[in-house]
Amino acid sequence: MMKTMRIADMHCDTLIEGWRKPERSFYDGNTSINLKLLSEHGSLVQFFAIYLSRNEMKTMKPYDILKGIYGYYQKQMEQYKDLIRPVFSAEDILKNREEGRLSALLTVEDSVFMDDEETGEGHIERIQEVYDMGVRLITLLWNFENAAGYPSSDKTAEHLRGLKPFGIEAVEKMNQLGMIIDVSHMSEGGFYDVARYSKAPFIASHSCARSLCSHRRNLTDDQLKTIGNAGGIAGVNFYGAFLMDGEEAPKIDWIVKHLLYMKDKAGIDAIGFGSDFDGIDDNGELVDYSGFTPLLARMEKHFTDDEIDKITHLNALRVIRDVIG
Repeated sequence: MMKTMRIADMHCDTLIEGWRKPERSFYDGNTSINLKLLSEHGSLVQFFAIYLSRNEMKTMKPYDILKGIYGYYQKQMEQYKDLIRPVFSAEDILKNREEGRLSALLTVEDSVFMDDEETGEGHIERIQEVYDMGVRLITLLWNFENAAGYPSSDKTAEHLRGLKPFGIEAVEKMNQLGMIIDVSHMSEGGFYDVARYSKAPFIASHSCARSLCSHRRNLTDDQLKTIGNAGGIAGVNFYGAFLMDGEEAPKIDWIVKHLLYMKDKAGIDAIGFGSDFDGIDDNGELVDYSGFTPLLARMEKHFTDDEIDKITHLNALRVIRDVIG
């Protein structure tokens, strides 16, 4: 019999989709994640990213995009406050669960919003600013260089470039405030700098295993081990191209295969989910957030109940508690 689902999904791009088309319902609109799907398929906490897209940057500054998507998020949280509430700690999540509500943890994908438009230098005070807005995780890099560092690359020399001085300063500031540092999209050199300088566990919110799929976005065996040793988590990304070389549409068995491999390399306490729903073009067998239900059914053939609890939510709750409070 299927056990009660409690899903902590550490990355989605649903907010930018809603912001782009505000007429679309946040409750049951045609996105891969909406409140109806979260309610029906066991969401405990959904990490909602403010994704700073290069499409909008053609006409808008990153900082203005951030403020725009944040305004959309605020409006949805107010409109549906009986169904979902923003959370700022592990206790907030558990309280919402007890009271029958969903939980939203706000994140930012790409710290480019801190870059000065003219000098390219970073504005460290903007970390405090987004913290005060309720952001509790920042994915420091996306696919382009910014004031913090460099993205993953197929070119070895570029992939080994580390954090810039501002990136190290950002890591220290996030540690001080109690914010989760996310290394997905980051160069390997930057990854190891985060491991070196962070005094708190860090995560790769939506990254898979490089040994199973050679995409530059994926993590090597040593990176997986490093995350585990640091008390962090790697969240399996559901994008087909990160699961299987040359593919787009994900299959459930591929996700399970990555979970099993990452368990072996990082440890059962260091793996979770980072679906990337609404940031991937083809959801394949998963269809949408409802795909967590058949995924967990498949996982029951390979993991114990205790292991499934760790993967689905307990590992994420532990890191939230350790870093944020």
